[in-house]
Parts: sequence; C-alpha cells; structure tokens
Amino acid sequence: MHSESAAPSAVTASALLAELASSLGGPAEARWVLAAAGGLAAHALPGVESLCSAEVAASARAMARRCAGGEPLQYVLGTWAFRSLEVMVDPRVLIPRPETEVVAGLALELVSGRRSGGHVTAVDLGTGSGVIALSLAAEGPAGLEVWAGDVSTPALEVARANLDVLAQPDPAAGARVRLVAGSWFEALPRRLAGTVDVVVSNPPYVSEGEWEGLEPVVRDHEPKLALVPGAAGTEALAHLVEQAPLWLCPGGALVLELAPHQADVMMAVAVERGFHPVSVRQDLAGRRRALVARWPGP
Repeated sequence: MHSESAAPSAVTASALLAELASSLGGPAEARWVLAAAGGLAAHALPGVESLCSAEVAASARAMARRCAGGEPLQYVLGTWAFRSLEVMVDPRVLIPRPETEVVAGLALELVSGRRSGGHVTAVDLGTGSGVIALSLAAEGPAGLEVWAGDVSTPALEVARANLDVLAQPDPAAGARVRLVAGSWFEALPRRLAGTVDVVVSNPPYVSEGEWEGLEPVVRDHEPKLALVPGAAGTEALAHLVEQAPLWLCPGGALVLELAPHQADVMMAVAVERGFHPVSVRQDLAGRRRALVARWPGP
C-alpha cells in the first residue's frame, strides 16, 4: 500500500473496502482481507484516501473470491485470533471458535488454582492447531507444564508452527509445551499416569447424521476427523471420561467441550465413573458447552 502515483488499476482504500464489504458481507471482514493482502495488521490500514497498489487490490479481490466460493474466511486469511494469540489455521485443523475460548478459560482457571507456586501438569488432547495448550502456556502460571497430543500428523505440524511463533517473543511460554503424537491418552508417557492436574479437550462431538447437515463452509472444508468421532457423536467424550481417572491426580479436573444436547448424558456418564462434583458451564451465548468434572481428592 502506498500514497504515491497510482498505477492504472490502483484504487483508494475506501473504495476497495466498500467493494470487499459488499462481496464479503461486512466491513470487518473487508478490513481483515485488505490487511492480509497488504501484509498489515487490521488496525494498521492506511487512511481511506490512501491508494492501494494494483498488486494489493488484486490479492484482496482474489481472497474475496475464495470466500464467495465457500472457503472459510479463516483459511483464506491463514491466521485467526484466539484469546491472546494469533494462530495459523488451514484445512489441516479446525477453525478456533469462541466456544473453545471459554473451554480454554475454564482450564486456565483450574491450573491457576492448583499448587500455588509449584509444578502443575495440564494435558490438551486432540490439540489440533494447539490453541488450548498454547493459551495455557501463555497465560498460565510459571510452574505449568503442558502436554499437547493429537493423532493427526498434519494437525501437529500446524501446532508446531504455532508453538514456534509463541516461543519467539516468549521462550519461557514456548518451553512449557510438549507436543506428542498419538490417539488420546496413548500419546502420553506412562510416567504421567496419576499425576495430571487438568485434562482438557475439544474432541470431535458431531454425529454422522449431524455432519451431513452441517453448513457446507464447515462440512466441505474442515477436517472430518476433528469433527466426527462416530455414529453417535459421543464416542470420544465417553472415552475421555472413562480414561481420565487413570491419569488425573487426586483433586484433578477434566474439562471437555461438548454440544448442548449432550450435556445431561455426559454428566451422568461422569458421575457414574466416579467424578464429583460434576457440572456443565455455559458458553458466551448461554449454551451448555463445557463439562467440568473433578476427580475426588484433596
């Protein structure tokens, strides 16, 4: 972007923003796309009468066409905000959502309340892009150790890239996270059994039938492995509730994202497994979104 003599197809920022907003559906989306096309932060866009180069305008329009074709805006931009982080996202991982920010916040509250000043261990299973694990590392106590696992090698590649970005300005936070490959608890070293303070996960919880009815922008672009665990949609949730007690220390906690209609069933499963107390917390829209279950102990 520049304010010098315009190329024939150069356009003012205000005109291009109006064009993009019409295509993308809103001014916020237009600013994000224009900023990405110009290699800027959205808050650093030039004045409305400044000229955007032909190259920047062409790139922004190409991004808008991708969105119009059904591709998620987050994948088109290549990054997305999650709590205090800006993370890389692409079709190898789920798009971070506000519901998961709430789940990460609950896990953060729990790790921050454990063993003040001492060592605390948290585990993020099905880490995907790593947003929960990295948020814990960035915002959690100094004594926190975070294990982040996923069965998907491509997802772990994204998590590794995001961890590297976190570690550049904050080496201490980056050093708190250990990425491991494997299915659920199988990814963890056996020595962690019985020592984990918090297990947190945003597991797949969409049933096969629900997946067929998802919006195309989700169904056709986000990884099915990260959305659908099986026919019922509760398979991964039930597995995590069943296995977590083998890994939690006395007084440790399990935090799981779920769909509102699964809340009562999963609360009952957790109570039957021996967790107490068990509750479900709401997301920002007031929907029942996170199971929080304590393993008995001090």
